[in-house]
Amino acid sequence: MKQYINLCQRIVEEGVWVNNARTGTRCLTVINADLEYDVAGNQFPLLTTRKSYFKPAIAELLGYLRGYDNAAQFRAIGCNTWNANANDNLAWLNNPHRKGEDDLGRVYGVQGRAWQKPDGSKLDQLQKLVTNLSKGIDDRGEILTFYNPGEFELGCLRPCMHTHTFSLLGDTLHLTSYQRSCDVPLGLNFNQVQCFVLLALIAQITGHKAGKVYHKIANAHIYENQLALMKEQLTRTPFPSPKLHINPRITSLADIETWVTVDDFSVEGYQHHPAINYPFSV
Repeated sequence: MKQYINLCQRIVEEGVWVNNARTGTRCLTVINADLEYDVAGNQFPLLTTRKSYFKPAIAELLGYLRGYDNAAQFRAIGCNTWNANANDNLAWLNNPHRKGEDDLGRVYGVQGRAWQKPDGSKLDQLQKLVTNLSKGIDDRGEILTFYNPGEFELGCLRPCMHTHTFSLLGDTLHLTSYQRSCDVPLGLNFNQVQCFVLLALIAQITGHKAGKVYHKIANAHIYENQLALMKEQLTRTPFPSPKLHINPRITSLADIETWVTVDDFSVEGYQHHPAINYPFSV
């Protein structure tokens, strides 16, 4: 919580106003933020200065790992965050590549599980790194990236959290995650939870100890219509971090693809302040 609070305070005190053409709402913005999450110590980065819901974040991550391309698929596993981008984003609604209601196009997990190669075949980045890590192989390229500039027009949204690099040191697996853009009041807690769970899951299914997540954000911002609420949140005293428990029966990528649900994840010792209803900018 300390590093989260420090980032929020930095944006409030040092941020520069930037006009956002996509949303039409100004952002108070800083460049470059680095956060770390101790997965080995199970210090689960769930916000305590407001009530935060971790299961939708995990559901979204599961959808990414499965390569989902439709908001209905995400809704079915407990995540509603893609509804607006699929059906309320005017640019996407007018995009000739949109296939219809709830279609997301070639976003996030589609790129991670079915990157289009020049010869027409598909590259499954996630399977490659899981296979290598399961064998104890780290070729310094155990990377899962959703960022495909050649196909931006084929999806409703460019990825914000775009690349995850896994690094194996002995029997301990670490993760470095890169994010180009971060809506700090709303999105960051989702991103923190997903980075933490991603490392914990991949370590578990590849037979390694989980180490740390290094989360790097290029552009961190607070929208103008969120600022007053953020200042209120900053007056609250944080509670100790909770702990995350993952079903130990999850032992393979096939498990994640088939039967795993949000009910296979639970949190212990979560104390929190009341929820804050931050507005979302599409």
